[in-house]
Amino acid sequence: MAPKGPQRRILKMSLPAACAALMLTVVFGLGAVAQAAQKPTFTLLYSFRRRPGGLNPIGNLARDMAGNLYGTTTFGGLYSFGCGTVFKVSKTGKETVLYRFAGGTMDGCFPDAGLIRDAAGNLYGTTDSGGTQSQSCDRGCGTVFKLTPGAGGTWTETVLYEFTGGATDGTLPYGGLVRDAAGNLYGTTQYGGPSNYGTIFKVSKTGQETVLHFFIGSDGANPFLTSLLMDTKDNLYGVAYSGGASGDGTLYELDKNGTFTVLHDFAGGTTDGCRPLGTLAMDKNGDLYGATQDCGSSSMGIVWEVSKIGTETVLHNFAGGADGTFPYAGVILDAKGNLYGDTYGGGSAACDGHGCGTVYKLSSRGTLTVLHSFARWQGRGPTCGLIRDAKGNFYGTANVGGISARGTVWKLTP
Repeated sequence: MAPKGPQRRILKMSLPAACAALMLTVVFGLGAVAQAAQKPTFTLLYSFRRRPGGLNPIGNLARDMAGNLYGTTTFGGLYSFGCGTVFKVSKTGKETVLYRFAGGTMDGCFPDAGLIRDAAGNLYGTTDSGGTQSQSCDRGCGTVFKLTPGAGGTWTETVLYEFTGGATDGTLPYGGLVRDAAGNLYGTTQYGGPSNYGTIFKVSKTGQETVLHFFIGSDGANPFLTSLLMDTKDNLYGVAYSGGASGDGTLYELDKNGTFTVLHDFAGGTTDGCRPLGTLAMDKNGDLYGATQDCGSSSMGIVWEVSKIGTETVLHNFAGGADGTFPYAGVILDAKGNLYGDTYGGGSAACDGHGCGTVYKLSSRGTLTVLHSFARWQGRGPTCGLIRDAKGNFYGTANVGGISARGTVWKLTP
């Protein structure tokens, strides 16, 4: 049986009891599977080794105009297993550690999500632990941070906000951030709030936090390893890992006026997905796309679409073989309506009997093409979303595998 992701995180999940909510129409769909007509070229850009460098990247990458990649590692850095790092990998594969987290009450620890980058080159992210300690979180409730580039390649970290947990604030921000035109940051926490089901928050560029929504269970619970999507009108969309009518997670909208709407309750079983993770995509019609970690016809996860009026279509059921298993990372969308993503397991290479993971394309007609099956030396267990440059090249990370089994940064050229 394939592991369901990094065990330190999955063991923290406690699914709440199912709560009553409106169920939307589910349309069951099966997709054809094909191999790429021309095999894409895989390039191993960097393989993580040992501290004082980083270990085990999980989150999405950011990319600058020069082709440099920026990301985080959950572990590694200053001591023993370490509190994690922020790194840069050049287009030629040279790695530089930009910052090592110290943990404790003065800094964050364990950055699980990726980074976003502003026009000035500043980087923003979250750590799931560190910062303020309380009865809610003795290792610290997590932070929002900013890294500012300086002269001579130096970087300065600023902790913008420390979560306090309890009934009035979030704790454990496992997700990434989005940023509006005014510089405000938005994200989610896995726990905290009056029901301890997590929050949606806003942090201003001066570090003032506002809780925009407390999850109560019937509307979703415990958003996990995900990021919000912001449309052109500043409305926010996201997924909650559990909760909803069946306890299997929800898709929701929080509009700019603060109105929260459940767009879809995932039903689980064989006809729908469960435990949605990762990033969302939206097309020009306002339809949303994403993936769930589990359930579907083979209990290996699905790719889904939910229309503006709330109708869900299952676009692909992962079968547990060459097409991949357990899509943690969500999807990205191209101008022709094709979706791209990666899976934690599956593929053609043997990794403890369940495959090292895949990169896939799902066409607008519903045909899934495996673009790449990971071999152990290339990386294993990709959990991050993909990014794509103007030439169509894909970039991502693998959580483990590589030269020292500590994860990799890679490029895939179509």
